[in-house]
Amino acid sequence: MKLTGRVLHLVGNADKVRDQLSGGTPSLEGEDYHYGVNTDAMISGRACTLGYTGEILGPYFLENFLEAVDKDDVRTGGFQVAVGGHAYGSGSSREVAVVAHVGAGIELVVADSFQRIFQENMVYAGMPFTTDRGVLARLEAGEDVDLAALATELPDFFRAVSEAGGLMAYGTLLENGEVEPTYATNAPARPLNMVEKIIANKAWAGGDAFGLADVAPGDQVLCRAAFRGMHEYTAGMVMDLYEQEWGQADMFRPDLVAAFEDHFVLISHETVPDAVKDSRLAPAMKLTEEMVEACDRFGVRLHGPGRAFKAGVCHRIVVEDYALPGDVIVLTDSHTPTAGVMNAFAFGVGSTAMAFALKTGLIPVTVPKVVRVEVSGEAKGVLSPKDLILHLIGMPYFREEHWRTGPTDTCVVEFAGPGLDQWNVDELSVLTNMTVEGGLMTGVVAPCAPILEFLKTRRDIDATDLLVDADEGASYARVMQVDLDDVPLTVATPGDSRNRAPLAEHTTVGIQNVVIASCTGGSISDLRAAADVLRGRSLHEGVRLTVTPSSADVAKEAEAEGLLELFRSVGAVVSAPGCGSCIGNGPGVPLPGEATASTTNRNFARRMGAPGPVYLVSPAVAAATAVTGTLADPRSL
Repeated sequence: MKLTGRVLHLVGNADKVRDQLSGGTPSLEGEDYHYGVNTDAMISGRACTLGYTGEILGPYFLENFLEAVDKDDVRTGGFQVAVGGHAYGSGSSREVAVVAHVGAGIELVVADSFQRIFQENMVYAGMPFTTDRGVLARLEAGEDVDLAALATELPDFFRAVSEAGGLMAYGTLLENGEVEPTYATNAPARPLNMVEKIIANKAWAGGDAFGLADVAPGDQVLCRAAFRGMHEYTAGMVMDLYEQEWGQADMFRPDLVAAFEDHFVLISHETVPDAVKDSRLAPAMKLTEEMVEACDRFGVRLHGPGRAFKAGVCHRIVVEDYALPGDVIVLTDSHTPTAGVMNAFAFGVGSTAMAFALKTGLIPVTVPKVVRVEVSGEAKGVLSPKDLILHLIGMPYFREEHWRTGPTDTCVVEFAGPGLDQWNVDELSVLTNMTVEGGLMTGVVAPCAPILEFLKTRRDIDATDLLVDADEGASYARVMQVDLDDVPLTVATPGDSRNRAPLAEHTTVGIQNVVIASCTGGSISDLRAAADVLRGRSLHEGVRLTVTPSSADVAKEAEAEGLLELFRSVGAVVSAPGCGSCIGNGPGVPLPGEATASTTNRNFARRMGAPGPVYLVSPAVAAATAVTGTLADPRSL
């Protein structure tokens, strides 16, 4: 590649970005690159409804980034290289973020570090990238740089995929018996932590053999996946990739595959602004139709309103119906770590990785570093797992990725300790769900009483013998002791879930829009916590409250307990189950001039479908905020 186009430097200074887009070459001396250029910024949830090809998505690349980029600015600006800072590609697993780069004319991405899913998507789709800024200097000096050579610096499996022409082509070689493991299969046993043990148990050892004695951080292995899932945003692309490579060939264990109609089901709700419906509804329904047709062709079970299987947010349903201890679980959604609450290894993947997994039953895994967080102390009836996880991911150790020593490193949190037993699976799932917001691969909960109770009560399964625990003497990147007495009620301030702050410092912040919803805020436990605060009180004048249960089972239980009627009685909008406003597709989308307090897990700019600050809070804090009109500690009531 020779540099015949321009270089787009994604710095945090919006004026400098505008200058570049206008054709200028501003001095960037002293400018910091934007931290965590996220996939919502690369390609918005609205644009994702339009399709999944570069031709469609290219014009929308980085639209509204720093409120400085207009539609088609990058593509028409002749940019050939994008340069970012740390945590490039944070957020969603949407592989269309990579597609949008290509569609906008970007041929190379240079950044200080990449987030795990985005990096994998680049490898599997064949998008060149590097953390070596020396490559950029060589291009700017006029050198013809061999971008294919960048792959030689990748780990063995990534390199094998690149040499095969991408993950789909590699999958065909695998199906034909033409490849062997790219990793050692005879390493001697050693004490393993929980995550390493699950990976080792499920790792492909060549031929028909599975199970290794040892895996270590940085190893790249193929693991037998159990449950695999996708939803409307991703299923069309997944199945298009699948059929391009394998036609109508049977999937591996289709009984362990499901598709979910959950992300678009609330767009048509009467309270959703017309502008949102006008821009999203029709193309979203087209993507839904693609998913439904693909499920019919391949016999894949389909969850959704009026479908054969119950409706709800995919992550909640996986916990309710599918996940088991010791499983490897993947969905085309970054919040797949929710199922890690079940003592499973659950993580999000892109569309190419899912198509590969549907056919082969295998999923590539870079063995992560593991941080063990041992929780002690009492929640005292008010501190929630939401407060704890916001507190954790906002720590410099996680926010600044102190665990990282190489560009392809990944990291997982292993949650353990007596402090976990005071919360149930609903509540603990918030911990694992939001690990991804801290730039982590996933979280896994150690064996504890809540897991056993949940599986016995909901599915009549005695999981005692399924639970996976760490070996004595297992190794960790770090072991943290967290006393809940040292954790304040915590909020994430607008822009990033890692922007932690004590709630006490923000109780004068006015809020007009409150949302209690999503895979981190719509469980029966979440609704009970909010109802306890609202009971006997009324909404503050000028405050809108939206409540969205996370599944049909949750909605049924909440209705039976009178919770939904309580919410309606105070004037809340109570919707059917779905993802909703978390991604700007349902009731609770901010109106002009509104500030939002939300129990969702992500507060990137415009993610909820409109501009306006979004604060992430627990359900109890959200309810107290709805009563007072400012961010509020429920104890103050």
